[in-house]
Parts: sequence; structure tokens; C-alpha cells
Amino acid sequence: MPTLVTGGAGYIGSATVDLLVEHGEPVVVIDNMSEGHFDAVNPEVPLYEGSIGDGALVRSIVEKHGIDACIHFAAHTNVGDSVVEPGRYYANNVGEGLFLLNTLTATGVKQIVFSSTCATYGEPVRVPMDEDHPQHPQSPYGWSKFFVERMLEDFNRAYGTRFVGLRYFNAAGATELRGEDHKPETHLIPLVLFVALGKRGTINVFGDDYGTHDGSCVRDYVHIADLAAAHWRALGYLRKGGKSDFFNLGTGRGQSVLEVIEAARKVSGREIRVKVEARRPGDASYLVANAEKAETILDWKPRYLEIEETIESAWKWHLAHPDGYAR
Repeated sequence: MPTLVTGGAGYIGSATVDLLVEHGEPVVVIDNMSEGHFDAVNPEVPLYEGSIGDGALVRSIVEKHGIDACIHFAAHTNVGDSVVEPGRYYANNVGEGLFLLNTLTATGVKQIVFSSTCATYGEPVRVPMDEDHPQHPQSPYGWSKFFVERMLEDFNRAYGTRFVGLRYFNAAGATELRGEDHKPETHLIPLVLFVALGKRGTINVFGDDYGTHDGSCVRDYVHIADLAAAHWRALGYLRKGGKSDFFNLGTGRGQSVLEVIEAARKVSGREIRVKVEARRPGDASYLVANAEKAETILDWKPRYLEIEETIESAWKWHLAHPDGYAR
């Protein structure tokens, strides 16, 4: 039966839709296009432009296509922006998410794969971070995902809705067809590559006084092709009767901001100028995943382990799409 993918015109959602189609899974996409792109959606897939909070629209899609599961990506995802505009993040990520869950429950859709985040953990008390790590988010974005996780647990207990919450670390890289095109762009790797492309003069490094080996933040960069594979495996897990659970998605390796910049220099063969700025609110110092649980239960293992390989895939995509998805 078809799967509804919310936010399927976005960065990770579009790559996941492609993989599902490749595996013969029927897919339907809903996206309000505030951050998505029409050209990012596989042309074979039905696309509905609209809000996941529009109960009448979601109900009509479920009934028309016979939806039996949902992969829920749709959300605002900018940590810094969430600190400035928390109300927008809670209204969209939590409020709209609740409307979606209510509609899915009312229409009998009780298998959900949720795009969550390591931002629900906050500042680490131990690394690498496993799923039992304490959760205390440092930003409204992290809290918004945390609240949806709690809603899923409550819906599981009350209505029998089974879910997989995928707490992935820093999404990065590109497939041949899908890459990052945010406006404005805030993610490190594309911003670094914009400097290499001559579209920016410098890359800002927010803080060089963290308690890491070189003073800059450390992150676990996981390739979007690997993230897409995890969502596909999570969907299969639920369809086979798997119980509700949370899983980390990451490589288990951490790269600092300065190391990412140096890797981008090697991949592009171009100079990349750096400007050090003050720390940003909401940024944790060191986020690296322990993803053994996903490997054991979902049979998922990342294929892209070297940061240079991940950056190279993004570099090729940006060279081929200098204006992103702009027609």
C-alpha cells in the first residue's frame, strides 16, 4: 500500500522518495513548498501542495490513495532561526504535527516513521551518544522535535499507533539528483562550498573556544543516501510488526568545523577563507552518534564514512546545479 511522505520535496525527503520508488514502493508526497522544490520530487510521484495541518486535505489523500503508513519529514529545521522565532517553530513542528497525527489516527494510518534529530539530546554528558542519553534540548527546534517524540509515545499507548523515531545527526552530501538548496542556506557544507564556488567571500566559524581538539564544534555528518536507506528500512520494520522505538543515525565519527573546511579545500582544490565569529546560541559542542541499535535492529549501516567522500558528492551536485533547483 502507498506511503505518505510529508515534506517529500525537501532535502532528505526527496532523496528518500527516490529510494522508495527505486524499491517499488508506491509513494504520495504532501509539502507546503515553503522550503521544498517542485523539481526535487520524482515526476512519477503524486505531489500535493498543502499543509499537513489541513485535516480535510490529508484525509482526502489517505482515502484516495489507500495510504497505510506515513514518513513524516515536514518541519522547520534551522537551530539558530528557532532561537529567534520560537513561536513559528512550535506552531509548525508541534502544532501542525499534532494535527497530522490526529488525522492519520482518525483515518486508520497507524505506522509512522518520524524524522527526529540528535538536537533532542542537547549538550552531551557522554560520547558517543546512544538512545538512552538524557534529553535536554538547547534550542526551540530541538524541543519541538522532543515534543513530537512524546506525542508519538502517547499515541502509541492510547491508539496503538506504531512508530520509529529516527534521531539523525548532521545530514550532508548529495545523490546524483538531490542536493541541498535552502534559501537562506545555513548548513556548513554547502556554505563552505559556496566559498569555493566564489558565491561567498568567507565561511563564518561560530566559536573557536569550545572544549574540542581545535576549539570548533564537532558533528557527525551522515550522508542523505544513508538516511534515505534508514527510512526505507524503518518502514519495512514497522510493516513486519516491529515495535515502536527510537534509533540514532550517524557514522560514529566526528569532524570539527575546521576539519570540514580543510576537507572541502582538498575536494574542491580551491582556497576557502575563514572568519571566526562569536558562538551561536543553541549550538552544542560535540555531537557524535552511537548507532549500533539501528545496525542491530534495522539492519542499517552507513556506507559513507569518510567526510571527503560526503563533501565530494555535494561538490559534484553544486557544480551541476549552480543555482540549485532554479529552473
